[in-house]
Amino acid sequence: MPPSPSRPSHPRHPHRPHLSRPSRRKLSALALAAALGAVTLGAPSPAAASASQTTPASQATTTEAEYLVGRGIADVTGEAAETGMMGYSSFDQKTSGIHQRQRSRAYVVVDRASGKRVVYVNADLAMIFQSVRQGVLARLQERYGSLYGEENVLLSATHTHSGPGGYSHHVAYNLSVLGFQNGTYRAIVDGIAESVAKAHDDLKPGSISLGTGTLTNASVNRSREAFDRNPAADRAAFPGGIDPAMTVLRFRQGSTDAGAISWFATHNTSITNKNTLISPDNKGYASYAWEHGHEGVRYLDNTPGFVAAFPNTNAGDMSPNLNLKPGSGPTEDEFENARIIGERQLDKAREVYAAARPVTGGVDARLTYVDMENVTVRGEYTTDGKEQRTCPAVVGASTLAGSVEDGPAIPGFEEGMRTPVAGIIDALRIDTPSWLATCQYPKASLIPTGLLSNVHPVTPKILPLQIMRIGELYLVAGPGEFTITAGLRVRRTVAQELGVPLERVLLQGYANAYSQYVTTPEEYDTQNYEGGSTLYGRHTLPAYQQEYARVAAALRQGTPVERGTLPPDESARQFTFQTGVVYDNPPLGKSFGSVLTGPASSYARGSTATVEFATGHPKNNLRRGGTFLEVQRLEADGRWTRVLDDGDWETTYRWTRLNGLTGTSKATVTWRIGADTAPGTYRIVHHGDAKNLLGRITPFTGTSSTFTVTG
Repeated sequence: MPPSPSRPSHPRHPHRPHLSRPSRRKLSALALAAALGAVTLGAPSPAAASASQTTPASQATTTEAEYLVGRGIADVTGEAAETGMMGYSSFDQKTSGIHQRQRSRAYVVVDRASGKRVVYVNADLAMIFQSVRQGVLARLQERYGSLYGEENVLLSATHTHSGPGGYSHHVAYNLSVLGFQNGTYRAIVDGIAESVAKAHDDLKPGSISLGTGTLTNASVNRSREAFDRNPAADRAAFPGGIDPAMTVLRFRQGSTDAGAISWFATHNTSITNKNTLISPDNKGYASYAWEHGHEGVRYLDNTPGFVAAFPNTNAGDMSPNLNLKPGSGPTEDEFENARIIGERQLDKAREVYAAARPVTGGVDARLTYVDMENVTVRGEYTTDGKEQRTCPAVVGASTLAGSVEDGPAIPGFEEGMRTPVAGIIDALRIDTPSWLATCQYPKASLIPTGLLSNVHPVTPKILPLQIMRIGELYLVAGPGEFTITAGLRVRRTVAQELGVPLERVLLQGYANAYSQYVTTPEEYDTQNYEGGSTLYGRHTLPAYQQEYARVAAALRQGTPVERGTLPPDESARQFTFQTGVVYDNPPLGKSFGSVLTGPASSYARGSTATVEFATGHPKNNLRRGGTFLEVQRLEADGRWTRVLDDGDWETTYRWTRLNGLTGTSKATVTWRIGADTAPGTYRIVHHGDAKNLLGRITPFTGTSSTFTVTG
């Protein structure tokens, strides 16, 4: 198969997948045809949480293990066609199929001594918005009552830019997606809740180990000018201008390895904004390669297996594009770069995992809500020693420039003016008052989203600040993208307050809510992309340090922390300009599932098989937890067995509209046949769903003719 934006032709690495990369312009479509991306959360009282966290009697007496450990994986893939993608804020980037499905990975850890428990989730998403957190917590409450709540649940995203968007309740993050997309939102909420339920059901006596290492060839500082403005003492912590730390938690159930969480700071943007296939990018590749390639996990089997998450930390200025150009570095092929950067994270994680040492200690969490537009910051946290204040949110002009290292920005408002959201863009173009411009100085203020949010939710005001303890490791859940130096300062503040070594505190980015970037005051002054996207002004980071210190003090003392005001539920105020599916028709003389272009009779390993089918719109049924395709092999006993599906690296499913008036479309399924594929007889199967004029949706299956794979 010739190289294309959907699927490059790379030789397959045994047991490994492939991907591509996005850009740093995630906010740039809000100038509004150029800007933004988000996430949010919630919290219960520590006392109530502790009282409700009981250990199942059936699991409490089987061993002397200190913990109960559970893990789970579920599908969170949204609408695979004609839905704007989240991350690059490009009106032209709409889903057209699946490279690999997105997954949510959940871990439940119970301290058997205290009965307390925590939930950690990492999902193959661009962000976790407040809308998602609210939806997930509501689902968990329906199922478990107060067992899992705002305080002891941490939701995080890998920050892939190659997934469908429209699942926020804030205009800024849905604008380029043409509004709220309920199908994608439901898939994400349902999938995350399902992964937690699986982890809960999987709880068994177990142990935790912790390891650390360094990885220096999977990231580069894309904002070096701003980084170099920081004091020498901060820069000395990062000699190469990157955060090379890899931290791994290893989970065992009895004597069986159950999973791992491997934190490393790099943008999950190896795949560019030219790609329109859903993909979890480099971090998703690392998870897939460990689970599928090394541990034999098959997602559609729905049986518990090894769960390997690769979350981000303070990756705000860390790019995987080592040549500081979109889709470039270490090669000029974005999918190959995703594989390489993912594989480098995987190899280091497995090395650290093997050397991890057992840890002890309880589990606990604290969370508070803070109005980040209205924080008075004491002088002990500011750079000048004077009391300062945060500001109502403003998107800076430099946001429009995007990040040239991870992707070009949208050129001005004209792009948006050709879209159905032109009226909204016009409404957002208001002058920033002089008092707010002064507060945000030296930002070249563009859109005062904080003031606009007094009328309709544009960017978040109230953010969840959480610290979670898992044994000896403390996770500071950051609702945004912290640069490495901003993350360092938060970690130092929290470690000092807790009285623990700095390396035992991680800044978990993209967690519980999304409020764009967090830079140091010195970085803010340069007003690069990251500084222009720091919403609450120059003193945003000092405000975080002050408020996280308050949360850390409560965690250390074992006392409740004031919860603050919860953010409102904005679900009733959503809109969409994205048209739905009217009806489907097969091509003239064909039926749904008919083969339009069949495979060759034989393929050598290393070549690509392609089959086209008459199909319906994938929005008719997202097939969450299922697949749009299967590669099947004929066994000696005459049975056909599935060997690959649309969650595998070697396959792609692409949807193409043939005629909008008649509702005709086709599905193109490709299989890049790996070098280790067993010779034999194969066929390709497509599963789809069609909608008639009355709105009835009917599933169908199409099957290709057989073909052989030779050695």
